Amino acid sequence: MANYPSIMILLIQRVLRAEVRVDGAVRGQVKAGLLILGCVEPDDDESRVDTAARKAAELRIFEDSNGKMNLSCLDVTGEILAVSQFTLGADLSRGRRPGFEGAARPEKAEPLFKRFVENLRAQGLHVETGVFGATMQVELVNDGPATFWWRTPRP
Repeated sequence: MANYPSIMILLIQRVLRAEVRVDGAVRGQVKAGLLILGCVEPDDDESRVDTAARKAAELRIFEDSNGKMNLSCLDVTGEILAVSQFTLGADLSRGRRPGFEGAARPEKAEPLFKRFVENLRAQGLHVETGVFGATMQVELVNDGPATFWWRTPRP
């Protein structure tokens, strides 16, 4: 495992639309906005999750009238599809098989990911989700493409 404290990871994609399916049924679907794949790491806590939700909602990655990335999801009334994805915490540095020690155990990760989603909703955003721990199929149309990788600041 890495020699620094674990922190929440977000992969944020600006999308024209996105949906997540479980067992062939649509479980979450959004129009223009963001697809956020999130990984709760072992040392994460409520404070880091709250920071990540604020960052995602306020990140200025939508274009203004001058074509400059200057508007947030809040500014454009975008929708968010939030999907928990423990594989973002994978360690690929040894061998050919990923190690997943970088992702929090489900009993810790699930309530923190739910808090992340509720925090986004509390900011007035429409948020849909997948099913925690399920095998999911995610479909999206990336807008730009614009994809951003972010970790909460290290203590």
